[in-house]
Amino acid sequence: MPELPEVETVMRGLSPVMEGFVFEGVTLNRPDLRFPFGDDFVARVQGQTLSKLSRRAKFLQAELSSGERLFMHLGMSGRFTIDAAPTADFVHTHNTNPKHDHVVFQMSSGARVTFNDPRRFGFMELVAANAPYRLDDLGPEPLSNQFNAPDLRQRLKGKKSKIKAALLDQHVVAGLGNIYVCEALFRTGITPRRGAGRLTVTETETLVRHIKDVITEAIAAGGSSLRDFANTDGDLGYFQHTFSVYGREGQPCQTCNAPITRIVQSGRSSFYCRACQK
Repeated sequence: MPELPEVETVMRGLSPVMEGFVFEGVTLNRPDLRFPFGDDFVARVQGQTLSKLSRRAKFLQAELSSGERLFMHLGMSGRFTIDAAPTADFVHTHNTNPKHDHVVFQMSSGARVTFNDPRRFGFMELVAANAPYRLDDLGPEPLSNQFNAPDLRQRLKGKKSKIKAALLDQHVVAGLGNIYVCEALFRTGITPRRGAGRLTVTETETLVRHIKDVITEAIAAGGSSLRDFANTDGDLGYFQHTFSVYGREGQPCQTCNAPITRIVQSGRSSFYCRACQK
């Protein structure tokens, strides 16, 4: 499932053709994705200006001129593609199957933006102006100034869960996923088995720095393409080629040559080096 760097990459690809432009046409080719769109979805979006497009955690957030917010999640296989031709005939040039084109936005920029999702685990949800949403009380974004060592140490204080699970808790830090937590813990030298409340001040400072570094590098690389992810121009991310531990079970550690270990924590695979991570 796409994580923060992948969603950030998609947001940056969509912004030039969507932000500041009007939804001139909205087409739904089915009544639902993971959840139903609702009978008034088209009426509430069509004709509105997308005032601001941003990312919150692993979601895209579109602020509409009506004051409403449109939250979009890629799910497991969702992909946005852009056709710059302002014609009614949509020419597929992005290696996606048109039968899975579920939502089409015709923007006043002349771009036609299509959401293609074979597995239909993605969703789009409209939230009324000033209405709360479940993302509003998440933890700080990992690249923000609010995410710092003193804040993280306070959030981890007293936690009995393992550090891997704690970092995946979106109320501790928003947007971190399995891949990048594994990589950041390796760089920090902390085993995913460590109790979250047992990190030292120095370890917490180092962990925050490496989380920021890993996320920044992954965004610069266009994210990681493990299965279905591609950005808006169809290109694949390539950060997966620099993984130190994720998906490398049994392969030699790049630091000490000990084999990379995989364990299951809370139903998720954790990859780490027993020799380097304590």
